[in-house]
Amino acid sequence: MKKYDVAAYIWPSYHYEPRLEHWWPEKDGEWYTVRRANSRWPGHDMPKHPLLGFQDEADPKVMKQHVELALDHAINVFIVDWYWYDGGPCFERQLDDGLIPALEGTDMRFCLMWANHDATSLWNMHTDDDDVIYSAAADRAQFEEIWTRNIERYFKHPNYYCIDGKPVLSIFLVPRLVADLGGIDETLEAFDWLQKAAQKAGLPGVHLQAIHWQKIPHEVGQQMDRLRGLDMNALVCACQFDSCTNYQMVQCAPGHGDYTQWAAEAMSWWDKSDAETPSFFPHVSIGWDNTHRNPGIKKAVTDRTPWAFEAGLHRAKNFLDAHPDRTQLVTINSWNEWTEDSYLLPDIRWGYKYLEAVKTVFG
Repeated sequence: MKKYDVAAYIWPSYHYEPRLEHWWPEKDGEWYTVRRANSRWPGHDMPKHPLLGFQDEADPKVMKQHVELALDHAINVFIVDWYWYDGGPCFERQLDDGLIPALEGTDMRFCLMWANHDATSLWNMHTDDDDVIYSAAADRAQFEEIWTRNIERYFKHPNYYCIDGKPVLSIFLVPRLVADLGGIDETLEAFDWLQKAAQKAGLPGVHLQAIHWQKIPHEVGQQMDRLRGLDMNALVCACQFDSCTNYQMVQCAPGHGDYTQWAAEAMSWWDKSDAETPSFFPHVSIGWDNTHRNPGIKKAVTDRTPWAFEAGLHRAKNFLDAHPDRTQLVTINSWNEWTEDSYLLPDIRWGYKYLEAVKTVFG
């Protein structure tokens, strides 16, 4: 039977994170926001009710349950959003205390997506402000500090996900990284250092994966002028990434309207992205609705169903089957993005149907 790698992103905020306690004072992370969601218009599908309860995802018993649930439904990789703010890690307890102990004795893999965007008051559900609270900026010295640490801490773990033997590192904001490091040449020098550091640690190198956007996002920050004249595809190619995929379909289609139309527009970019960048891995999202976090937002992607999601997975499988020469990887948003209405975990409305859709297509 043909093997597919089905990778679901993890947003690691559903545990106590002391640096965000001022927004989530109940000490169980962004469950604070999920519990307070409200309907904004007639028929708005809010609030969300997790079938397994408001679990502490830094608890290895909880994450063991999640690992087994994923593997039972053909999901064999977790891509963990990983954060570094103002000189130190953030949200790491979910990975260190919860997920990694739960992987022992299983075939589940994990890898990191460096979520190199600022921590802003977006995560404060009581305001529409977007003020920077912690900075994700990383110059060359910070870059080396971060990845010297993480090569030893994560890349060498026996359950770390690899492509062609190389640990996969996904980068959320390629434009931000290039701007922070000083430009294309400086980024290539940093990546060369990373490859050599990995090889020195006994690894064959690092597989660099870019999160692809159709337009350079506004989160680039103050150094936008360093990117003048470049578009997203040019950046990905110039930085010599090994592959790319999406994190969320909202990166390719406006975040409102009927799910089926939204998904079709996002997926219509796959062939172009594959033609103009390194190997493209298809991506399917479950939905998009961040009204949880923004009191002023009055629109979202609507009318999502497990069957429409399953149709997207079939399209992703067909795309992979048409490219048999590359790793058969599909990414899904996400395992647990409750505050963006894009999660595979079971809820009261749909039960396990989204998980069952994955198993139907890839199991």
